[in-house]
Amino acid sequence: MRTVQTSSWDDLVAALPVGVLLQDQGGAVLAGNRLAADLLRLPELAGAHCPAASDDSGAPLPSCAELAAQVLRTGAALTVPMVLPHTRLWAEYHPVVVSGQPRLLVLLRPAASPVPPPSAGLVDPLTGLPGRALLLDRLEQSLTRARTHGTLVSLVLLDVHRLAAVNREHGFERGDELLRALAGRLRQGLRPDHTVARYGGDEFAVVAEHPDGSGAAIAERVRALAGPAVRVADGWLRPGVRVCWVTSDGEAPVDAVVAHVADRLRG
Repeated sequence: MRTVQTSSWDDLVAALPVGVLLQDQGGAVLAGNRLAADLLRLPELAGAHCPAASDDSGAPLPSCAELAAQVLRTGAALTVPMVLPHTRLWAEYHPVVVSGQPRLLVLLRPAASPVPPPSAGLVDPLTGLPGRALLLDRLEQSLTRARTHGTLVSLVLLDVHRLAAVNREHGFERGDELLRALAGRLRQGLRPDHTVARYGGDEFAVVAEHPDGSGAAIAERVRALAGPAVRVADGWLRPGVRVCWVTSDGEAPVDAVVAHVADRLRG
């Protein structure tokens, strides 16, 4: 974690071209700059929480407190798309230490592209899989190859829909163990040329290129790998998974492909 001196806070952030927030462990805003307030349309920052937002697929994002807990627990930065009624932002969450206390430094940038900013982490620190930024880059490359060579690309999304219940009933550490176990199953059980990534808090994604056919067989393989109970600590947990897929010839843009399969997953 980085250390921030509070005495220099105002001087550092006032003129920055990005929105800046400093949050406590519960996600409450301790300080911020004017741009952050304008981007979030918050009249007052001190003591406020970020407004409810969704991701690109329309699914609700975790609460401020849940995001803060995840980032501070793993000690690694997290970048997520934040879709608000009036705008779309990239939100970068960084764990820091202020006056000896763990805090969250949040950078907000208007999002003109579905691809995360260059500062976004490429590897998910919890599972070691490619993160959202690297997934979208690889999907875009796969779509380009499909369009150029006349092949196909399938995107499979896996939703671990019991993760919230596991976190609530057994603690976040057990939820993290469950995610790491599922990541290992997928990485070991799928072909080396398939991209296996962590797409969101409770979602994994697989990108597979193939000459013909559809993504049905790949999706079924993903379901077979992730569905069985997982040994966590002294017991077994059944993750409860939903799987959806879409196959593209490369003509659709990245964001349209992702949105289509995400809509099906949550439909």
